Amino acid sequence: MTAALDVRGVEVRIAGHVILDGVDLAVAPGELLALLGPSGCGKTTLLSTVAGFLAPTAGEIVIGGTVVASPAIHRPPERRSVGFVFQSYALWPHLTAIETVAFPLRAVGTPANQARSRAGEILASLGIADLADRLPGDLSGGQQQRVGLARALARDADLYLLDEPTAHLDGSTRIAAEALISAQREARGAAAVYATHDPAEALGLADRVALMRDGRIIQVGTPTEVYERPVDTWAARLTGPVSIVEAPRWSFDDGEGPGTGAVAIRPEWVHLEGSSPATVTAVRFRGSFTDLTLDTEAGPIEARVPGAPPHRRGDAVRWTATRTWRLTS
Repeated sequence: MTAALDVRGVEVRIAGHVILDGVDLAVAPGELLALLGPSGCGKTTLLSTVAGFLAPTAGEIVIGGTVVASPAIHRPPERRSVGFVFQSYALWPHLTAIETVAFPLRAVGTPANQARSRAGEILASLGIADLADRLPGDLSGGQQQRVGLARALARDADLYLLDEPTAHLDGSTRIAAEALISAQREARGAAAVYATHDPAEALGLADRVALMRDGRIIQVGTPTEVYERPVDTWAARLTGPVSIVEAPRWSFDDGEGPGTGAVAIRPEWVHLEGSSPATVTAVRFRGSFTDLTLDTEAGPIEARVPGAPPHRRGDAVRWTATRTWRLTS
Protein backbone atom coordinates (compact mmCIF):
# COMPACT_ATOMS: atom_id res chain seq x y z
CA MET A 1 0.00 0.00 0.00
CA THR A 2 1.30 3.44 -0.94
CA ALA A 3 1.92 5.63 2.09
CA ALA A 4 -0.08 8.83 2.40
CA LEU A 5 3.15 10.51 3.49
CA ASP A 6 6.73 9.27 3.33
CA VAL A 7 9.49 11.45 4.76
CA ARG A 8 12.88 10.02 3.83
CA GLY A 9 16.07 11.28 5.44
CA VAL A 10 14.90 14.90 5.43
CA GLU A 11 17.31 17.57 6.58
CA VAL A 12 16.49 21.26 6.84
CA ARG A 13 19.10 23.93 7.51
CA ILE A 14 18.14 27.52 8.26
CA ALA A 15 20.86 30.18 8.53
CA GLY A 16 23.43 27.43 8.84
CA HIS A 17 21.63 25.67 11.70
CA VAL A 18 20.34 22.11 11.37
CA ILE A 19 16.64 22.22 12.29
CA LEU A 20 15.67 18.78 10.96
CA ASP A 21 18.35 16.10 11.12
CA GLY A 22 17.69 13.05 8.94
CA VAL A 23 13.98 12.64 9.67
CA ASP A 24 12.35 9.40 8.51
CA LEU A 25 8.60 9.09 8.97
CA ALA A 26 5.79 7.27 7.17
CA VAL A 27 2.03 7.80 7.59
CA ALA A 28 -0.46 5.28 6.23
CA PRO A 29 -3.65 6.25 4.38
CA GLY A 30 -6.34 7.15 6.90
CA GLU A 31 -3.89 7.19 9.81
CA LEU A 32 -3.58 9.98 12.36
CA LEU A 33 0.00 10.30 13.56
CA ALA A 34 0.68 12.60 16.49
CA LEU A 35 4.00 14.42 16.46
CA LEU A 36 4.81 14.96 20.14
CA GLY A 37 7.68 17.09 21.36
CA PRO A 38 8.62 20.26 23.26
CA SER A 39 8.70 23.72 21.72
CA GLY A 40 11.69 24.16 19.44
CA CYS A 41 12.14 20.45 18.64
CA GLY A 42 11.29 20.92 14.92
CA LYS A 43 7.60 19.98 14.75
CA THR A 44 6.49 23.14 12.92
CA THR A 45 9.49 23.01 10.59
CA LEU A 46 8.66 19.43 9.64
CA LEU A 47 5.02 20.26 8.91
CA SER A 48 6.00 23.37 6.94
CA THR A 49 8.45 21.34 4.86
CA VAL A 50 5.82 18.67 4.11
CA ALA A 51 3.34 21.41 3.15
CA GLY A 52 5.83 23.08 0.81
CA PHE A 53 6.57 26.32 2.67
CA LEU A 54 10.18 25.22 3.28
CA ALA A 55 12.50 23.18 1.05
CA PRO A 56 14.64 20.33 2.38
CA THR A 57 18.41 20.56 2.02
CA ALA A 58 18.62 16.75 1.89
CA GLY A 59 16.24 13.83 1.61
CA GLU A 60 12.84 13.73 -0.04
CA ILE A 61 9.12 13.97 0.75
CA VAL A 62 6.60 11.75 -0.98
CA ILE A 63 2.84 12.39 -0.76
CA GLY A 64 0.55 9.72 -2.13
CA GLY A 65 3.38 8.14 -4.11
CA THR A 66 4.53 11.39 -5.74
CA VAL A 67 7.83 13.04 -4.85
CA VAL A 68 6.90 16.63 -3.96
CA ALA A 69 10.17 17.79 -2.42
CA SER A 70 13.88 17.04 -2.61
CA PRO A 71 16.98 19.18 -3.19
CA ALA A 72 16.10 19.06 -6.92
CA ILE A 73 12.27 19.06 -6.79
CA HIS A 74 9.85 21.51 -5.21
CA ARG A 75 6.13 21.26 -5.84
CA PRO A 76 4.47 24.43 -4.46
CA PRO A 77 1.92 24.18 -1.60
CA GLU A 78 -1.08 24.76 -3.86
CA ARG A 79 -0.11 21.67 -5.87
CA ARG A 80 -0.01 19.38 -2.86
CA SER A 81 -3.27 17.82 -1.65
CA VAL A 82 -2.71 19.12 1.85
CA GLY A 83 -4.82 21.00 4.38
CA PHE A 84 -2.70 22.98 6.85
CA VAL A 85 -3.65 24.49 10.22
CA PHE A 86 -1.04 27.09 11.14
CA GLN A 87 0.02 27.56 14.75
CA SER A 88 0.12 31.31 14.05
CA TYR A 89 -3.39 31.26 12.45
CA ALA A 90 -2.12 33.01 9.22
CA LEU A 91 -5.52 34.49 8.36
CA TRP A 92 -5.95 36.96 5.51
CA PRO A 93 -6.68 40.34 7.13
CA HIS A 94 -9.08 41.50 4.40
CA LEU A 95 -11.35 38.42 4.41
CA THR A 96 -14.16 37.75 6.85
CA ALA A 97 -14.33 34.44 8.67
CA ILE A 98 -16.84 32.94 6.25
CA GLU A 99 -14.91 34.22 3.22
CA THR A 100 -11.72 32.69 4.64
CA VAL A 101 -13.32 29.26 5.10
CA ALA A 102 -15.04 29.40 1.70
CA PHE A 103 -11.80 30.33 -0.11
CA PRO A 104 -10.36 26.78 -0.54
CA LEU A 105 -13.75 25.60 -1.78
CA ARG A 106 -13.96 28.41 -4.32
CA ALA A 107 -10.37 27.69 -5.41
CA VAL A 108 -11.42 24.24 -6.65
CA GLY A 109 -14.46 25.53 -8.51
CA THR A 110 -17.27 25.16 -5.96
CA PRO A 111 -20.10 27.62 -6.77
CA ALA A 112 -20.12 30.66 -4.48
CA ASN A 113 -23.44 29.88 -2.77
CA GLN A 114 -22.44 26.27 -2.07
CA ALA A 115 -19.02 27.30 -0.79
CA ARG A 116 -20.55 29.86 1.55
CA SER A 117 -23.16 27.37 2.80
CA ARG A 118 -20.53 24.72 3.56
CA ALA A 119 -18.28 27.32 5.22
CA GLY A 120 -21.19 28.34 7.45
CA GLU A 121 -21.74 24.71 8.48
CA ILE A 122 -18.10 24.28 9.47
CA LEU A 123 -18.07 27.54 11.44
CA ALA A 124 -21.26 26.46 13.23
CA SER A 125 -19.73 23.11 14.18
CA LEU A 126 -16.91 25.02 15.90
CA GLY A 127 -19.31 27.34 17.70
CA ILE A 128 -18.48 30.52 15.81
CA ALA A 129 -21.32 30.87 13.29
CA ASP A 130 -22.14 34.27 14.79
CA LEU A 131 -18.64 35.51 13.87
CA ALA A 132 -18.99 34.72 10.16
CA ASP A 133 -18.85 38.34 9.00
CA ARG A 134 -16.00 39.49 11.25
CA LEU A 135 -12.47 40.26 10.07
CA PRO A 136 -9.47 38.67 11.84
CA GLY A 137 -8.73 41.93 13.64
CA ASP A 138 -12.10 41.67 15.37
CA LEU A 139 -11.51 38.11 16.61
CA SER A 140 -9.75 36.82 19.73
CA GLY A 141 -6.81 34.46 19.42
CA GLY A 142 -8.96 31.42 20.14
CA GLN A 143 -11.56 32.54 17.61
CA GLN A 144 -8.87 33.07 14.98
CA GLN A 145 -7.54 29.58 15.66
CA ARG A 146 -11.00 28.11 15.07
CA VAL A 147 -11.30 29.99 11.77
CA GLY A 148 -7.89 28.67 10.69
CA LEU A 149 -8.95 25.14 11.58
CA ALA A 150 -12.21 25.57 9.69
CA ARG A 151 -10.33 26.78 6.60
CA ALA A 152 -8.07 23.71 6.60
CA LEU A 153 -10.98 21.31 7.07
CA ALA A 154 -12.94 22.95 4.25
CA ARG A 155 -10.35 21.65 1.81
CA ASP A 156 -10.99 18.11 0.56
CA ALA A 157 -7.39 17.04 1.14
CA ASP A 158 -5.66 13.66 1.22
CA LEU A 159 -3.38 14.78 4.06
CA TYR A 160 -4.03 17.21 6.90
CA LEU A 161 -1.16 18.89 8.75
CA LEU A 162 -2.32 20.26 12.10
CA ASP A 163 0.11 22.44 14.06
CA GLU A 164 -1.23 22.53 17.64
CA PRO A 165 -4.76 23.21 16.31
CA THR A 166 -6.48 23.27 19.71
CA ALA A 167 -3.78 24.93 21.82
CA HIS A 168 -5.83 28.06 22.58
CA LEU A 169 -9.27 26.47 22.83
CA ASP A 170 -11.26 25.83 25.99
CA GLY A 171 -12.31 22.33 26.99
CA SER A 172 -15.69 22.09 25.29
CA THR A 173 -14.51 23.79 22.09
CA ARG A 174 -11.45 21.54 21.98
CA ILE A 175 -13.68 18.46 22.12
CA ALA A 176 -15.84 19.83 19.29
CA ALA A 177 -12.75 20.63 17.20
CA GLU A 178 -11.29 17.15 17.72
CA ALA A 179 -14.62 15.58 16.73
CA LEU A 180 -14.74 17.69 13.55
CA ILE A 181 -11.18 16.74 12.63
CA SER A 182 -12.03 13.05 13.07
CA ALA A 183 -15.26 13.30 11.06
CA GLN A 184 -13.59 15.13 8.17
CA ARG A 185 -10.72 12.65 8.00
CA GLU A 186 -12.99 9.63 8.15
CA ALA A 187 -15.30 11.00 5.46
CA ARG A 188 -12.33 11.53 3.14
CA GLY A 189 -10.22 8.59 4.28
CA ALA A 190 -7.47 11.15 4.74
CA ALA A 191 -4.29 10.87 6.79
CA ALA A 192 -3.17 13.50 9.28
CA VAL A 193 -0.06 14.59 11.16
CA TYR A 194 -1.07 16.32 14.38
CA ALA A 195 1.72 18.28 16.11
CA THR A 196 1.30 18.86 19.83
CA HIS A 197 3.26 19.27 23.05
CA ASP A 198 0.38 17.82 25.10
CA PRO A 199 0.90 14.09 25.82
CA ALA A 200 -2.75 13.53 26.80
CA GLU A 201 -3.87 14.94 23.46
CA ALA A 202 -1.36 12.88 21.49
CA LEU A 203 -2.11 9.62 23.28
CA GLY A 204 -5.87 10.16 23.17
CA LEU A 205 -6.20 11.07 19.48
CA ALA A 206 -3.53 9.23 17.55
CA ASP A 207 -3.21 5.84 15.90
CA ARG A 208 0.56 6.20 16.35
CA VAL A 209 2.78 8.70 18.12
CA ALA A 210 6.20 9.97 16.99
CA LEU A 211 8.38 11.51 19.70
CA MET A 212 10.59 14.34 18.44
CA ARG A 213 13.69 15.86 20.04
CA ASP A 214 16.28 18.26 18.61
CA GLY A 215 15.13 17.77 15.02
CA ARG A 216 15.10 13.97 15.17
CA ILE A 217 12.46 11.28 15.60
CA ILE A 218 13.33 9.41 18.80
CA GLN A 219 10.57 6.80 18.96
CA VAL A 220 7.49 5.83 16.95
CA GLY A 221 4.78 3.50 18.17
CA THR A 222 1.18 3.13 19.21
CA PRO A 223 0.05 5.30 22.14
CA THR A 224 0.28 2.27 24.41
CA GLU A 225 3.81 1.43 23.22
CA VAL A 226 5.32 4.88 23.70
CA TYR A 227 3.60 5.31 27.08
CA GLU A 228 4.31 1.89 28.58
CA ARG A 229 7.64 1.19 26.86
CA PRO A 230 9.51 4.49 26.37
CA VAL A 231 12.99 4.21 24.88
CA ASP A 232 14.71 6.38 27.48
CA THR A 233 14.20 8.69 30.46
CA TRP A 234 13.47 11.71 28.25
CA ALA A 235 10.76 9.81 26.35
CA ALA A 236 9.26 8.56 29.61
CA ARG A 237 8.95 12.09 31.00
CA LEU A 238 7.60 13.49 27.72
CA THR A 239 4.72 11.03 27.50
CA GLY A 240 3.21 11.56 30.94
CA PRO A 241 3.68 11.54 34.72
CA VAL A 242 6.39 9.11 35.76
CA SER A 243 8.77 8.34 38.60
CA ILE A 244 12.35 7.51 37.61
CA VAL A 245 14.46 5.59 40.12
CA GLU A 246 17.79 3.82 39.90
CA ALA A 247 17.41 0.03 39.94
CA PRO A 248 20.23 -0.61 42.47
CA ARG A 249 18.30 1.39 45.07
CA TRP A 250 15.43 -1.11 45.11
CA SER A 251 14.64 -4.62 43.95
CA PHE A 252 12.65 -4.78 40.71
CA ASP A 253 12.21 -8.50 40.26
CA ASP A 254 9.30 -8.04 37.89
CA GLY A 255 10.90 -5.28 35.82
CA GLU A 256 10.51 -5.38 32.05
CA GLY A 257 12.51 -3.62 29.36
CA PRO A 258 15.88 -3.56 27.65
CA GLY A 259 17.83 -1.51 30.16
CA THR A 260 19.72 -2.23 33.38
CA GLY A 261 19.83 1.22 34.96
CA ALA A 262 16.95 3.63 35.54
CA VAL A 263 13.44 2.30 36.02
CA ALA A 264 10.20 4.05 35.07
CA ILE A 265 7.07 3.68 37.19
CA ARG A 266 3.82 5.30 36.02
CA PRO A 267 1.55 6.61 38.83
CA GLU A 268 -1.22 4.13 38.01
CA TRP A 269 1.26 1.24 38.32
CA VAL A 270 1.62 2.00 42.04
CA HIS A 271 -0.62 -0.03 44.36
CA LEU A 272 -1.09 1.21 47.92
CA GLU A 273 -0.82 -2.21 49.46
CA GLY A 274 2.33 -4.26 49.66
CA SER A 275 5.54 -4.87 51.56
CA SER A 276 7.42 -1.60 51.02
CA PRO A 277 6.98 1.22 53.56
CA ALA A 278 6.43 4.85 52.53
CA THR A 279 5.24 8.19 53.88
CA VAL A 280 2.73 10.37 52.06
CA THR A 281 4.37 13.77 51.46
CA ALA A 282 1.80 15.42 49.14
CA VAL A 283 -1.87 14.94 48.27
CA ARG A 284 -3.51 16.52 45.18
CA PHE A 285 -7.22 15.85 44.58
CA ARG A 286 -8.00 16.03 40.82
CA GLY A 287 -11.73 15.30 40.86
CA SER A 288 -12.01 11.81 39.39
CA PHE A 289 -8.67 10.75 40.88
CA THR A 290 -6.08 11.73 43.47
CA ASP A 291 -2.32 12.09 43.01
CA LEU A 292 -0.05 11.23 45.93
CA THR A 293 3.68 11.67 46.40
CA LEU A 294 5.33 8.95 48.46
CA ASP A 295 8.70 9.12 50.20
CA THR A 296 10.10 5.61 49.74
CA GLU A 297 13.40 3.80 50.09
CA ALA A 298 13.61 3.91 46.27
CA GLY A 299 13.16 7.69 46.27
CA PRO A 300 10.10 9.89 45.61
CA ILE A 301 7.31 7.92 43.91
CA GLU A 302 4.14 9.36 42.36
CA ALA A 303 0.95 7.34 42.86
CA ARG A 304 -2.53 7.81 41.37
CA VAL A 305 -5.69 6.37 42.90
CA PRO A 306 -9.32 6.76 41.82
CA GLY A 307 -11.70 9.08 43.65
CA ALA A 308 -11.18 11.16 46.77
CA PRO A 309 -7.90 11.17 48.77
CA PRO A 310 -7.52 7.90 50.72
CA HIS A 311 -4.68 9.34 52.85
CA ARG A 312 -3.44 12.62 54.23
CA ARG A 313 0.02 14.13 54.24
CA GLY A 314 2.19 12.42 56.83
CA ASP A 315 0.35 9.10 56.74
CA ALA A 316 2.42 5.93 56.79
CA VAL A 317 1.46 3.53 53.99
CA ARG A 318 2.76 0.40 52.31
CA TRP A 319 3.04 0.06 48.55
CA THR A 320 4.20 -1.99 45.61
CA ALA A 321 4.59 -1.48 41.87
CA THR A 322 2.31 -3.70 39.78
CA ARG A 323 4.77 -3.26 36.90
CA THR A 324 7.92 -1.33 35.99
CA TRP A 325 9.88 -0.55 32.84
CA ARG A 326 13.66 -0.58 32.68
CA LEU A 327 15.15 2.23 30.60
CA THR A 328 18.24 2.23 28.41
CA SER A 329 19.31 5.67 29.63
